[in-house]
Amino acid sequence: MLLFEITQEDVLFLASPLTFDPSVVEIFVALSSGACLLIVPASVKVLPSKLAAVLFSHHRVTILQATPTLLRRFGSQLIKSTVLSASTSLRVLALGGEAFPSLAVLKSWRGVGNKTQIFNIYGITEVSSWATFYKIPEKFLNSTLKCELPVPLGFPLLGTVVEVRDTNGFTIQEGNGQVFLGGKNRVCFLDDEMIVPLGTMRATGDLVMVKDGEMFFLGRKDSQIKRYGKRLNIEFVQQVAEGLQQVESCAVTWYNQEKLILFMVSKNDVVKEYIFKELQEHLPSHAIPDELVLIDSLPFTSHGKIDVSELNKIYLNYINLKSECKLNGKEELWEKLQDLWKSILSLSEHPLKVPDESLFLNSGGDSLKSIRLLNEIEKLVGTSIPGLLEIILSSSILEIYNHVLQTVFPDEDLLYSKNYAMKRKFSDINQEEISGKSLPQKSVLTLSCDNELAAFIAVSRGSQILSLNSEFLTKLGLGSSARSSDLISQTNIQNVTSLNPSALTGKSKDPSCVAEVSHEGTSVIEAKKMELHVRWRTDTGKCVDASPLVVISTPAKPSVTVYIGSHSHRMMAVDLYSGKVKWEQILGGRIESSACVSKCGNFIVVGCYNGLVYVLKSNSGEEYWMFTTKDAVKSSATMDPTTGLLYIGSHDQHAYALDIYKKKCVWKLKCGGTVFSSPCLSLIPHHLYVATLGGLLLAINPATGNTVWKHSCGKPLFSSPRCCLQYICIGCVDGNLLCFTHFGEQVWQFSTSEPIFSSPCTSASEQEIFFGSHDCFIYCCNMKGHLQWKFETTSQVYATPFAFCYQDCSNEMLLAAASTDGKLWILESKSGRLQSVYELPGQVFSSPVVWESMLLIGCRNNYVYCLDLLGGHQI
Repeated sequence: MLLFEITQEDVLFLASPLTFDPSVVEIFVALSSGACLLIVPASVKVLPSKLAAVLFSHHRVTILQATPTLLRRFGSQLIKSTVLSASTSLRVLALGGEAFPSLAVLKSWRGVGNKTQIFNIYGITEVSSWATFYKIPEKFLNSTLKCELPVPLGFPLLGTVVEVRDTNGFTIQEGNGQVFLGGKNRVCFLDDEMIVPLGTMRATGDLVMVKDGEMFFLGRKDSQIKRYGKRLNIEFVQQVAEGLQQVESCAVTWYNQEKLILFMVSKNDVVKEYIFKELQEHLPSHAIPDELVLIDSLPFTSHGKIDVSELNKIYLNYINLKSECKLNGKEELWEKLQDLWKSILSLSEHPLKVPDESLFLNSGGDSLKSIRLLNEIEKLVGTSIPGLLEIILSSSILEIYNHVLQTVFPDEDLLYSKNYAMKRKFSDINQEEISGKSLPQKSVLTLSCDNELAAFIAVSRGSQILSLNSEFLTKLGLGSSARSSDLISQTNIQNVTSLNPSALTGKSKDPSCVAEVSHEGTSVIEAKKMELHVRWRTDTGKCVDASPLVVISTPAKPSVTVYIGSHSHRMMAVDLYSGKVKWEQILGGRIESSACVSKCGNFIVVGCYNGLVYVLKSNSGEEYWMFTTKDAVKSSATMDPTTGLLYIGSHDQHAYALDIYKKKCVWKLKCGGTVFSSPCLSLIPHHLYVATLGGLLLAINPATGNTVWKHSCGKPLFSSPRCCLQYICIGCVDGNLLCFTHFGEQVWQFSTSEPIFSSPCTSASEQEIFFGSHDCFIYCCNMKGHLQWKFETTSQVYATPFAFCYQDCSNEMLLAAASTDGKLWILESKSGRLQSVYELPGQVFSSPVVWESMLLIGCRNNYVYCLDLLGGHQI
C-alpha cells in the first residue's frame, strides 16, 4: 500500500482469479486502504477491447497488477492508445508472475506523454506472493539508448530475505545462481507441513545473474534446456523474438523435448523466412527455433500465464495439417526441397537455386542438421522414406530429390545424376572382386595366416586390446590368462596397461627424454593429480577424424607404431616414442575409418571415401590388396582371431567378410541401411554385430553371413555396438543407450537428453560402461542400466572414452575422453572426479587411445598428437 501510495480514491482491478495467490494481495490492499476493488465477469476478461473499455473508460482503473501475458492480450496498439496512453487513468502498472518484458518492448508500449509508474514485482507462493520490487526509472523509459540487460528484480520488501546460491549451496555476491526467499516472520505452510522453522529459506527454481549488487532474471530452472550441446534459456529466445518489429506477442516451447517452436502473433502479414532471417541476426545458431507457427492470439491459463499445453495442442494440429497437404507435382517437390535446404543451412542470401551437385555436409550441414532435414522432408511428403538419412549424408541435393521422388511419385522419371554413374562403376568393379578378379597390384605376397604369426599387441579406441601370440603374453606376465588366438579380456586390460614399458620395448620413460615441442594446447584448470604435455605432433595435411591404432611388436624386434589416416588421403605409420614418420601412403580419398591389424600382424586394413578397402603392408605401407564396395567406407574393420577374416561395413548398405590372404570376399550381407559404425565381434557366442543408419542392430553368423536376429531401434545408429560377456550395448540418435542379450532380447535402456554418437566402452571388470552424449555429459552406468555418475564437459561428446590403468597413481583406473571443442578430459573411472583437462587447438571427433602413460588422438587442426600423462610427483 505504501509502495504504491494507494488511497481510497484509487480503483484496483481484480485481475487474478481466486485460485491464484496475487488475488489475495489485490483484495487485502483494497480493503486495507479503502480503495475500490473492481471485479469483472470472466466473459469480459477474454475480450481485450471490451475489457480495455471497462477498465479505462467506464471505471477509470488506477492500479493494475497483472502478468505480462495478460497485458499482451490487449495488443501493442491498444496498450499504447489506451492502457499506457498520455490520458490513461492508470497510475500504477505492476507486472509479475512471469519474466518481465524487455526495456525495449516496454518503451514501445508507452504512448507519448504517458506518466504511469511501472513496477517489476517478483515473488513466489511459498513466501506469500510478493518478495521484491523494482520501479522502472522514468529516465530509462524515456531514454533512446539501447539497453541489453533485462530489467532488475529490485529490492526486498520489508521483512524479506533474498539470497542467491550457487550449485553447491553457497551464497554468492556476483555471478549466476538460484534465488532463495524467506524471512524471520515470512512463513508459509506447504502441503502437509505442520511446523516451519522461522527463517526458513525457500528455493524458488528461478535463476538470476547478480551484477553490481543487482539481480537480473535469467529464467526458470525448468526453462533451461540443452540444445545442440549448449545451454539455452527458452525465455531468452522469447524476449529476442518479442523485440522484433513485426511481432505483436509470442511464446516459445520445447515441444516433446526435441523441437524449439516459436508461436507468434504478428502485427501484419509477415513472411516466415524474413522472421528467421531477423532471428539469425540476434540469436546464436543453437537458439534458432525449428519452426515458426503463426497464431491469432496466445492462449493463457486462468492465472493469466501462457498455456503451454494448449500451445502444444496447436502445434500438433499444425503438423497434422501440414502432413495432409499434398504436393502438386515433382516441380513443387523440387522447390520445397530447395527451400528446406537453404532454411536449415541458413543460406537465404545465396542464389535462388541450389546447384544440383551440392552436398549437404560440404554446404555447412552436420549430423544434427541432417536429421532435421530428414524430419522436415518426411513431414512435407507425409510419409517416412526408408534410407533417406544415408542419402542426405552422402549424396547431392539432386540425388536426395530423386530418392524422395521414387517414394512420393514412383511413376515419375528420375533426373540424371553423375553420382549414379559413379555408383554403377563401383558396382561393376565390385562384381569383379567377388568373382575373384582383382585389380592389378604392385606386388603379390603369398602368405597363409596359419604358418607365421607375429607377436604383437594392438590397442584401439574404446580400450580394445588384442594379442594373438601366447609366447609374447607369457613374457608380459599374461600367459595364464589369455590363450593364443584370443582377444585379451577386459579383465586383463589393467595388467597389460600397467606393464613396465622398458620390459616391453627397452624405451625410457624419463620425461627428460621427451622431444621439446611448443605447447599448442593449454591446460584450462590447475590439475591436482596429473598434467598432459605434448610429446610430439605430426602434420597429416588435413583434419584427423580417425582414431589411432597402436601396435606393439615382438620383444625380438621391439617397436611401437601408431597407424592413422586423415582427410588429406594420407595413411601414416608413426613411431610412438619419437613421433618420427615411418611411412605414409596416399590413398584414393578421404580417410575417416580407423585402421585394423590383420591376424598375422603384417597388414593394416582401412576404409576410404572412394569406396575401397585398402590392405597395406604394416612395415612399409605398400598396397597388398584393394577391395571395392559401391560407396564410401567410413566404418572401421574388425578382425576375427579364430579365422583371420576381416569384417567391415559400407555406405552401400552392406557388411562384408574379407579373406585378405586369398584376396576375396567370403560373403556380403545387405543390412537395410548404411553401415557407418564399426562391426563388433563376440567369440562366445560367435556373433558379429552390425548397426545401420536405418536403425537396425543385426546379429550375424560370422562364418556364413546369415542374420541370426535383428532389432529395429527406430532411429539411426551412428554409435558402434560394444560386446561384453553378457550383453551388447549401443547408443542411438534418440538419446538412449540400449542394452541387449546375445539372443536379441532388450534388457534395459538408459536415456540422455541428446543424441548419442559416442560408442560405449566397458571397464576392466565389465561392471561399468562409459559413453558420451551430445548433451555434453560423459556417463558411467552399471550393467543394470543404473547411472553411477555423469560428468559435464564443455561441448558435445562424439568420441569413444578409453578406460586405462595409470601405474604412477597406485594403479588407479582412469578414463580418457574428448569433447568436440578440443578438450581432453582425464577422470577417475569409479567416481567421475576430474583429474586433468587439456585443450587442443581444434575440434576433436577422433577417440583417444592410451598406451603406457601416453595418450594418442587426432585433431581437426590437421595434427595427430601424442601427449604424456604426468603424475603429480613428476611435475
